[in-house]
Amino acid sequence: MAGFVQIIEFNSSRINEIVDLGRPARTGESSPATFRRIIGAADRAKPGHYFTIVDFDSYESAMENSNRPETSDFAAKMAELCDGPVTFHNLDVMWEDTGTDEGNG
Repeated sequence: MAGFVQIIEFNSSRINEIVDLGRPARTGESSPATFRRIIGAADRAKPGHYFTIVDFDSYESAMENSNRPETSDFAAKMAELCDGPVTFHNLDVMWEDTGTDEGNG
């Protein structure tokens, strides 16, 4: 099983402005994105606490994505709208279950 997930954890009282920045996949990029999927999530138990979960094929594709000018620009603008530091969790995927016989590993 290969894969890599990056979880970006942050607090913001300006989440609508972050959403208005546009997701990195649709902000006029100069090259195709290297991620498989991005999920934006709000913590129900802690208002103002958010997570962005980014699914990649590998650590290398995550680093390629991080080095893109569009990603760096988006991250810098987003950080300005956060209430405190942004925390990155870099995780190697050990297994995954899609709920079907085909995706169980």
